[in-house]
Amino acid sequence: MEPPVEPSLTGRMTHRTERPAGPPASSAPHPVPASSPGGPAPTLVIGGTGKTGRRVANRLAARDLPVRIGSRSGEPPFDWGKPETWEAVLEGTGAVYITYYPDLGFTGAAEAVGAFSRLAVARGIRRLVLLSGRGEEGALRAERELRESGAEWTVVRAGWFFQNFDEGFFLESVLAGELALPTADAVEPFVDVDDIADVVVEVLISDGHVGRIHELSGPRALDFREVAAELSEATGREIRYTPVPLESYRAVLVEHGLPAEFADLFRLLLDGRNAQPVDGVREVLGRAPRDFSRYARETAATGVWNPTVS
Repeated sequence: MEPPVEPSLTGRMTHRTERPAGPPASSAPHPVPASSPGGPAPTLVIGGTGKTGRRVANRLAARDLPVRIGSRSGEPPFDWGKPETWEAVLEGTGAVYITYYPDLGFTGAAEAVGAFSRLAVARGIRRLVLLSGRGEEGALRAERELRESGAEWTVVRAGWFFQNFDEGFFLESVLAGELALPTADAVEPFVDVDDIADVVVEVLISDGHVGRIHELSGPRALDFREVAAELSEATGREIRYTPVPLESYRAVLVEHGLPAEFADLFRLLLDGRNAQPVDGVREVLGRAPRDFSRYARETAATGVWNPTVS
């Protein structure tokens, strides 16, 4: 069984999270201005090189809105594990899109989000938008910290990303032709990261979203057998789903040097708490979310799922 190549499963798998693994060249971030003399203050995008972050940054830049990228490779650099880097990246910004790496379910995540949010508010930055996860206790704690910071907050809750299959967690498994996962018959209404980015940008630049929680999903729930079938049809080759016990999967993670806690993210699937699709994309954008079949066809056309021929 292939180990995952990227730890975060939600939006997190939320956020959920924000380190890309070999996306197509066309999705690389565009150059974005750090400031605009006489214009609006830049929006700080934490995780601005990741799945949702780079798309949010690109969309803001396309509207000629200034952006600052918050990442360890940014200028100035930002690191969740180094609070001494936070103040410099906040200086002069007008709003912040917050994503947390590796996942809001991890120990210390909620406290870090709270400390960062309070610092932003103390520096006069009030509009904060958090990418959260549907139904995850750690994410709920982070949301509470955000609400109590004094910010003009908005929460965008998302489930598992379509793009985990081509930009991260499941890519190697798709290339190998087997999704060996501890999901049993659980279903998930996977969500398109492009839909998330569209919602986040609308929330950042429009009034009427302060103090609101927007839950996002795709239009239908799929189990992993159905996912494998959709991917097989799109790619023209067989991709199987093989169920494995959760504890066995945990052991594989440890064997490959990854935290065993990543396996616990599958519990969000196994207990069915997020099985039903929600209509947040339509509520914010006035349109339906993209379907998994369309995503699979369009992604297959890029060639990202063509196995390397040696």
